[in-house]
Parts: sequence; structure tokens; C-alpha cells
Amino acid sequence: MTANGNRASTYTAASGASDGRNGERKDLWSSLLDSVASGKRLPEKNIIVLGGSSESQRDFLESLSNGSEKRSLDRQSSRAPPVANSFALGYTYYDVLDADHEDILARISLYMLSNPSEAFPALLEPLLTPESIPNTLLVILLDWSTPHLWMRQLRKWILFMRNVLEKTSRESQAVMEEVMVSWRDRGRGGSSVNLDGTATGATGEDDVSLPLGPGEWEEALGLPLCVVCQRAEKIELLEKSQGWKEGDFDQVLQYLRTTLLRHGASLIYTTPNVPSPLPSLVHSSLGVTSLLKRQPLKHNVIDRDKILVPPNWDSWGKIRVLRDGFDVEATSIGWSRDLQSEFTDPAMTTEGLNVLAKAKADGSYQGETWSSAIAPYEDWIRDLTTASEALALGADDADSASRLEVQSDEAQDFLSSSLAALDAYKVKAEQKSDPTKGARSATPPSSSSSAALDHGTARHPLTTASDGKVSDHIGPVQFNMGGIQVDADDMVQRLKDRQAYTAAIPDRAASGSPGAGAGAGDGAAESGDVIDTENLQAFFSGLMNRKTAGAGGAAGSVGTPRASAS
Repeated sequence: MTANGNRASTYTAASGASDGRNGERKDLWSSLLDSVASGKRLPEKNIIVLGGSSESQRDFLESLSNGSEKRSLDRQSSRAPPVANSFALGYTYYDVLDADHEDILARISLYMLSNPSEAFPALLEPLLTPESIPNTLLVILLDWSTPHLWMRQLRKWILFMRNVLEKTSRESQAVMEEVMVSWRDRGRGGSSVNLDGTATGATGEDDVSLPLGPGEWEEALGLPLCVVCQRAEKIELLEKSQGWKEGDFDQVLQYLRTTLLRHGASLIYTTPNVPSPLPSLVHSSLGVTSLLKRQPLKHNVIDRDKILVPPNWDSWGKIRVLRDGFDVEATSIGWSRDLQSEFTDPAMTTEGLNVLAKAKADGSYQGETWSSAIAPYEDWIRDLTTASEALALGADDADSASRLEVQSDEAQDFLSSSLAALDAYKVKAEQKSDPTKGARSATPPSSSSSAALDHGTARHPLTTASDGKVSDHIGPVQFNMGGIQVDADDMVQRLKDRQAYTAAIPDRAASGSPGAGAGAGDGAAESGDVIDTENLQAFFSGLMNRKTAGAGGAAGSVGTPRASAS
């Protein structure tokens, strides 16, 4: 019984090792494990993201992963992979899921670079090996907040990548030539070919690739290129605030399509938090397609905020149709010259514009305006910006008076000028009044205005202008006086009417006009003067501010003004 515990299984020994035909022993378990491991190994793809800020690069990653497709290596964890792109060469990754979100099709690594410094090419050289080059895509990020810098940014990054790719090994350069040849032939045969290189229909032996058109693939980099213009919602802001027209957006698109045609690149406009065909474009360019559902890429050059130009689709004829008057050939040749020589004109920044303005004023501007593609683009967009600013600042005075936005003075300056004007009105009113009345004469309108100013009801001169354009937008001036809501304009108007009426009573009595009744004449003769407004004002003020008193005291206080008024 004890011997049975040390017995070895003959089935396990036979299955674990066997003799081959040549007498070699094969480990079946190792071969089975290797086959399973190779079957579960994920395809690895690389994307080199150039340009943009840390935030825009995160927006690009969010657009690719679509939020719901982000998944880390641990399938039971819902945390997104960290993004490290604050310094030098950034890195992150994400998994591409199938249509049912169950199977992982590939793992994509993103290497992000924001600044084309001379010290950074050494960071990208180890990434470009003969094995990784067929699985690598270049992406250049542009932003609609600075469209005037696009041409210079494209040139800067393309020259940067040329410097990187020229330093690779001979084996890597040979692989890059093969990759570019395969990209040139995609979609040019007699059969329909997908963007990932797979054929959609039957092919024949007589299929012949179509020849390249003018300006196509003449500046191939060695890697497929995709240009992403982010924040397309800024297009509406440019139209409203800076006066851009539909033709201006078309011309920007024509410049981009002409220059990218020389590199065989694709172009797409994206908006944050808005679904776009960007994942389909990028993933199919890397050869990652869904096994369950294929989403065909459809070009779009009509919707100005949803532009999509796939590779090997564009041509000079299609660019000319977009807008007449654009010289495609001159722009294409000028772009080639820009990539071969140093361009000395300053960039379209605030400092660059000031330098260029001084150079033009001094007559020392020696820029070759029409020998490149960058200079005409910047000259045109600079004139467009200047024209929009002149349109916004060159408004007529008559038009500016009708606007709600009025340039107002400082509070103290306005009050001091108003006080001086009120004093002048008061002196003028005293000169016109009867010298026998003196200070007890009827209060002129300016006094009411000064009283209103003391109560905090001072109004801007624009509100009393004769045209009344601004006063239409400002409601009546009201204030709280002793718990009673008083309309200042109505009070002033009533005082004017009362003063005019009281001033006309002596004239009517003297001339014996029928409008002046006998009772009115007798009342004026008995009193010897017009109604005393100061006593009335004192009476009403005392009535509002009086404290609680007895009934007899209240009757006595009320009876005195009535006697004087009668």
C-alpha cells in the first residue's frame, strides 16, 4: 500500500514528453502554453501626437477613447490609465474594444510632444524601429483659437519629424519606403480598398493602379500623417466677433488641403464632447477594425465644423471647386519651397505683428510674399484681422449714440460737473425771478433737480437728452420717501405745472381775463401773495415725520396751514 503513493502516471509521462520522428523529444505542454500566449497577445499600435497643450492632448485622447471604451489592463477595474504629458515626452495608452465592448482588438500607446525643441528628437528615435514603423501613425494637433499660426506650426512639425526620420537606421528607412508605397496604392486600384488596406471586393489580375495626380505624395514623410483641427466650435465665434465670412473658412480649408496633399495626409475637424469619425479614421489608419461592424469613412467638405478628408481622396480639382480664385498650383509649389529654406518673417503673434509693422513703416521689409505658401496665408489672414478690427472700432458717432453700451465718466467727475450745472441753473433762475420775492420765490426746476440729487436720484445727462434714445431703455427714476414710492419725473413735472399756474394768476387778475374767476382774484388780494410752497413742504415733511400725539394736538397742527392757505 505504501508503494502506491510513489507510482507515476504513465499517461502523464507519455503526454508530457514524446519522441519525434528524428528522435527529438518535444515538450507538448510548453508548445501548448506558447500557442495560447501568442494567441492572447494584443496587437500593439503607436501614435505620435505632435503639438497642442496638455489639455488639448487630453481632449484628443478623450475623443479617441469615447469615454465608454476606456479600459485599463485590469478588466475588473474601471479606472482610466493615467496620462503623463506635463513634461517633455508624454505617454499614455488605451485599449480598442470591439463593437460589443467585450473583445480587445488592440492596445494603442500614445507618445505626446508639445514643443519641437532641438533636444527632443533623441526621445523619438528609439520608438521608430523596423518592427514598430508599420504600426505607427503621426498626428499633428491644431487649434481653431489660433488659425493664423497653422501654416507655421505645420512646417515646424514636419521639419522636426524629417530630422527624426533621417537619423533612423537603414533597415527602418527601407521599411518606411515600403509603408509609403502601400499607402500610395490604397484606393487606387480597380477594386475598392478600405483605409486599413483590406479589399472590399473581388480583384482581378488586370487591375492597374491609377497614376498619382499633380501635387500628391511629393513630400512623403515615411509615416502616415493625420492633422486634427480641434475646437471647431470657435468657428462660430470667429464669424460673430471678427467678421469672418463663409469664403474665409473655405480659403483656410483650401490652404490646408493643398499642403497636406503633398504628404498624403488626412484632415479632420473635431469639437469637444461631440461624436466625430476621428476614432474610425485613426484606428483604420493603424489597421485596427472591428470584426463585427465596419463603419465606412465618408468624406465631408460641406459642413464647415465637421470636415473630414481621408487620405488618397483629395485632388487639385476638388480643391478648386470649393471656392473660385484660389491658386492651388502656386500654393503647392510655395509649400515645397517653405520646407527647403528658412522663413524669416515673424510669426503671427502680438510681438511678431509689431515687428512686422515697424519693418513695413521703415521700408526694411524684405519678405518674399509670393514665393511661399506661408507668407500669402499670413498676409491674407492678417488683412482679414485688421479689417475686422477696423469694422468693430470705426463706428459712426450717430450709431454709437444709439447703442446701450455708453462710455460713462467717473462717479466723482460726473457729480462735480452736475453740481456746477445745477448752481448755474439756480443763479439763472434767481435772475429771472421777481426781485421782491427773493429767496421765497417759486422754486425753479433746477432746485427740484438738486433736491433729487441730494436724495440720490441724480441721472446721467444722456437720460435727459432730446433724442431720448438711451432713456427708452432706462425706466423711470423712483425713490422711497417716507415709505411712499415717488416718481422723480412726475414730481418735477407737477412742480413745473404748479409754478406755471401760480405765476399766471396775478397776470390774469391784472388783465381781467375771463379765465381768472372772481374768487381767485379775491383770494390773491386777501393773501397778498401766491401760495407759499415752502410752508406746504414743511407741513408735509412734518406730517410724515411726526411722532404719535393726541387728537387735540393733531387738530391744532392741521388747522394752522389751512388758515394760511385760505
